[in-house]
Amino acid sequence: MFTSSRSTPASPRTPRRVAALVATAVAAPLALLSATAGQANAADSGVWDRIARCESGGNWHINTGNGYYGGLQFSPSTWRGFGGAAYAPTADRASRAQQIAIATKVQRVQGWGAWPTCSVRAGAQGSPPSAVAQQKQQKQQKQQKWQPAKTKSQSGTVKKSEFKPRPVSDVRAVNRAADRSGRDGAHSGDYTVRPGDTLGAIADAHGLSWRALYAGNRAVIGADPDFILPGQRLTF
Repeated sequence: MFTSSRSTPASPRTPRRVAALVATAVAAPLALLSATAGQANAADSGVWDRIARCESGGNWHINTGNGYYGGLQFSPSTWRGFGGAAYAPTADRASRAQQIAIATKVQRVQGWGAWPTCSVRAGAQGSPPSAVAQQKQQKQQKQQKWQPAKTKSQSGTVKKSEFKPRPVSDVRAVNRAADRSGRDGAHSGDYTVRPGDTLGAIADAHGLSWRALYAGNRAVIGADPDFILPGQRLTF
């Protein structure tokens, strides 16, 4: 019996097409790894400030007459050659952000060796930080700036958070002094409210209930017995 030797038709997926698909599948994750590695090797956002502290004491507008200008000490030729003239004639007249923008261009061409000593001291390595990282650092610095606390508002009222209740013993000592003064001729039934006093503490120091003290001084204190002001004069 004769058997045909004709084979089954070959699949249209040729070896060349298979190889192209494999190459594409491998290239995608490699590109992702490359981008991730580039980000991981980028210098931190504070590197330019550290270099500036080394080069110029952190003075971004310095001009000492030594032929170099600004926080990162650009020579006029470097400043102009990398586009700095679009911002200012010399680096010291440009802003910190503008100087960093030009420095980033210089670094990409010349590397950190453009600042041979100070880049080493600053621990600079990898690519320069991105503009986004710089903006994030500036925002954090603004948020961390210390602001002196105000003791009084513009209206002259002491802030509630600054009241520190005085111990009852202190109130009693104050009133004992007032009592002695009263025996010397002053009226011993008066008391002037001081910062930190409470109606309850004053009443306790004089052997009274706060309700009785409030009832006798409602015209002075007002509708809220919990709200007394320094300078108010209470009578017993």
